[in-house]
Amino acid sequence: MDKLKKAVNDFRDERDWRQFHNEKDLAISISLEASELLELFQWNTSEETIKNNLNHVEDELADVLIYSIMLASNLELNIEEIILNKLKKNNQKYPVSKSKGTKKKYTDFNIE
Repeated sequence: MDKLKKAVNDFRDERDWRQFHNEKDLAISISLEASELLELFQWNTSEETIKNNLNHVEDELADVLIYSIMLASNLELNIEEIILNKLKKNNQKYPVSKSKGTKKKYTDFNIE
């Protein structure tokens, strides 16, 4: 992950773009790029989009990830650590015994 973070930051720094990448604008950019990814699936099945637009899906997903890496870098967050922490929280909200094979939200599990 460090190598990837360095590559993203080097690309940005070589162009002196860090000055434009404040946290608010990076969060907005993540949302915009996620919308572009979503648009590829609009009016298609998942299978159709993957068959006909996989390269575009890769590009838009990469944009979401790049902006996410930049935001984490700006905030000095350890990406691996925050993902693992979130998975721990999700594991508590979605125990296997209650969530396996279902799409129910954790609030519908009636966990006491």
